[in-house]
Amino acid sequence: MIHFLNQTRLALPQTLRRKKIIFEQIDFIAVQSAPIILISVAFAAVVTVLESSFHMKLVIQSDSMVPGFSSLLILRELGAIVTALLLTSRVGAGMASEVAGQKVSEQIDALRLLGINPFEFIVAPRLVASVISTIVLVAIANVVSLYMSMIVSSQILSIHPELFWQMMNRFVEFKDYGFSLIKAAAFGALIPIISCYFGFQSESGAEGVGRTTTKSVVVTSILIIVFDFVLSYIFSYFY
Repeated sequence: MIHFLNQTRLALPQTLRRKKIIFEQIDFIAVQSAPIILISVAFAAVVTVLESSFHMKLVIQSDSMVPGFSSLLILRELGAIVTALLLTSRVGAGMASEVAGQKVSEQIDALRLLGINPFEFIVAPRLVASVISTIVLVAIANVVSLYMSMIVSSQILSIHPELFWQMMNRFVEFKDYGFSLIKAAAFGALIPIISCYFGFQSESGAEGVGRTTTKSVVVTSILIIVFDFVLSYIFSYFY
């Protein structure tokens, strides 16, 4: 893995030579994933609002602080982590199986014989595209989630939209939005690195490709949750 990361780092300066691959990957990661992610994150935000209201009424007999707490949870955790896990299951699995197929069919060896660095051709463009795409998707998902939270609070909890934004501004700071984008960049880097790493290590045959895809999704999901904890712990020192 250390060797793999070092080779990827050395290939990054040459990534701009592969603009076509980068744009193809951005279309695959961001554009094609956007509907799934926005719908899922929006409904996760709705559930967060309703559950927060239910428990607040039980404990303090009031749900007036729901806008603040739900907005804070959406920006600090929900938007980034749900987006990353959804990308792992869709994009990470696709990358792992694609790269594993190239490994099994000896396309990676063919690139080396042609004098083309496979890290420059395969890994680095996917890394750049994934980081950019994840940041954009998380930024949009956060906005959509907050807007959905406002609608649900207004229609179901009878919290006026203006009051929702006032309460949100009391709890949420701009750095919360910034920290969520930093998480997005970290998660966006994890997905292609782990997926391509397992793809490069794939065993031959359809069964080997299947095992590679499963391993990449499982390991990436675990690392995203672990990194989320680490980054949240680090960010706690800035409050």
